[in-house]
Amino acid sequence: MSIATADPEVIDLVASASSGDSRAWDALVDRYAPLVRSICRKYQLGRTDADDVAQSVWLHLVDHLDHIRNAAALPGWLATTTRRECWRVMRTSGTPQKIIFEPNADRRRDEQCGAPDQRLLEAERHAAVREAVTHLPREGQALIAMLIADPPLPYAEISAKLGLPIGSIGPTRSRYLDKIRRYPAIAALIDAA
Repeated sequence: MSIATADPEVIDLVASASSGDSRAWDALVDRYAPLVRSICRKYQLGRTDADDVAQSVWLHLVDHLDHIRNAAALPGWLATTTRRECWRVMRTSGTPQKIIFEPNADRRRDEQCGAPDQRLLEAERHAAVREAVTHLPREGQALIAMLIADPPLPYAEISAKLGLPIGSIGPTRSRYLDKIRRYPAIAALIDAA
């Protein structure tokens, strides 16, 4: 894989963090800590165990940061490392693990094996979209927020709040969506699909 498919900001953060920039390191941790925590929750770890897993994951990343050739692979690397650490904690904890016999469990496990990874990919896509929206002008962010509100706001209300003629809301939305599609992380996701 080439580095060109990664978000340029992540490429810079990885390069800067590997050369000792603590602000870049903090930015990487802030960006990917929710991913690590979500995996710990899926394994139903207690807070202390989840904190231990997270600490181990970040220590592993410190040790391997110079070896990451593709910044786009960082979320996958973090997810795999977190899952392994969760398993390690579960194996070494004094808490007995429940073993439940289920008929056809092997077949069901095969059918569902992609489910956690799929949820992880969806979370990464949502994060990329949120990030792309933050790069829009303030008016664009407000318009997109109003258009995706639940329940949806009527165009008349959007027009009154933003001072846009009703007839220009659709074309303006289209321009902002095009900008979101051209954002590097979103463009890479679209190309991958």
